[in-house]
Amino acid sequence: MRLYVSAPAEGFTQVTADRHVRVVPAAEVERLAYVSTFCTWRGERFVVLGEHDGWTRVEYVGGKAPVAERLGLERFDRGVYQAWAPRAEIENLREEAV
Repeated sequence: MRLYVSAPAEGFTQVTADRHVRVVPAAEVERLAYVSTFCTWRGERFVVLGEHDGWTRVEYVGGKAPVAERLGLERFDRGVYQAWAPRAEIENLREEAV
């Protein structure tokens, strides 16, 4: 299994400026969780895909095409709407693990 972190950590190898990886045999894993970062932007719920230069790439998770269109989001794929949001407008930034 590959584990990733955004900052240097013991046992991890840097692969890009903000990405470090560590390969761990599945037999050594006691618990596995997938962590996603969510936020609120313009009153709607989004998942955070990335950040760059004061902007945050977000994907709408509300599932309502009329809302996505009203917000002026880009249609990335069928039912998938994304945008670059100014970081200053992002609220309720939080991580959720499943």
